[in-house]
Amino acid sequence: MRSILIILFFMLIIVSAKSQSNKWQPGRFTDIKGNTESGFIRINPSAKGPIKGEGFIEFKEDNKATPFKLSASDLKSFVVAKDSFVVAHAPGNETWAKNELDFVKVEIDEDVKLYISRGGKGGKGGIGGSGIGFEPGIGIGTGGYGSGVSGGVSIPIGGGGGYSNEKTVYYYGTNTAEMKRITNENFEDVMTDIMGDEPEVVDKIHAKVYMLANIDRLIAYFKQVKAAGKN
Repeated sequence: MRSILIILFFMLIIVSAKSQSNKWQPGRFTDIKGNTESGFIRINPSAKGPIKGEGFIEFKEDNKATPFKLSASDLKSFVVAKDSFVVAHAPGNETWAKNELDFVKVEIDEDVKLYISRGGKGGKGGIGGSGIGFEPGIGIGTGGYGSGVSGGVSIPIGGGGGYSNEKTVYYYGTNTAEMKRITNENFEDVMTDIMGDEPEVVDKIHAKVYMLANIDRLIAYFKQVKAAGKN
């Protein structure tokens, strides 16, 4: 009975988060000319995008304004809720199945950045764009070292269509032009580079407490340690 209640609890959270992702939320965008405008952004528009092969968002200045669409080629970046997104092409050795130009979430903003693309179909060259998700703060972390509550509920955004059954892909790089996919083979070196300012986190990476399979828990732990160091 307790297990059933726990499952129902998380199902309610996910349904609530999906509903929230379709709502207008305070945010801002920066266009390709460097102009920034604040207002309300909807990150999961169901309508057709203005440009074929590009992800898009919807924006309005206030609750009474008429919303309009912004395609990825119109933007440099946007922020909604607590999350930041930047425009990116797929890395040179990959092809995104959904959109040629899309958004990736900036999960960790260090010298070497960690990016997330949700909506990948797996395998080489099969990464779908427009699957980035905002995080209301509660999620189900999974991985090779157990599971737990962490990381945030990930809700697909952009360009219409759902990706709930498709995978999350992590990239790293100093910018989106140089980003490469994180794999099991490069995970330890890459994450050590990204999180090198926090020795206790690096120690756990080297001890293989965290691996690609449970990277969401590593990210949550890194942010916790970093926040504690600022206090």
